[in-house]
Amino acid sequence: MDFVSVRIITGDVARLVEFYERATGVSATWSTEDFAELRTASATLAIGSARTVPLFAPGSARPADNHSVIVEFLVDDVDSVHQNLIGFVEDFVNEPTTMPWGNRALLFRDPDGNLVNFFTPVTPAAIEKFAR
Repeated sequence: MDFVSVRIITGDVARLVEFYERATGVSATWSTEDFAELRTASATLAIGSARTVPLFAPGSARPADNHSVIVEFLVDDVDSVHQNLIGFVEDFVNEPTTMPWGNRALLFRDPDGNLVNFFTPVTPAAIEKFAR
């Protein structure tokens, strides 16, 4: 089995796609006006409209209602990324902080309130773990 993607359900696909394209520098591939994907070398962030939810199961997902998942991106230099996001990201949860597990992390919210973590490994063990 391979883990391939995370999907965010939103009421405004275009707005959220634009946010993630700007924040990550990755261009989205659109399948329909209700579904787009931002593909990286290791995984895909899918963004789907609330209109797609009934195709799976009516009421099974609600946009802008996440309180437990953090979408994470490995970046080369989290401090530089933070500087580039100032003035664009409206809700920083924390400034770049070195975590006990060896990653320097920047936590913020996307326009739907979902938590996003950009991180850079900084300790030898974390660097080894995420070696590309």
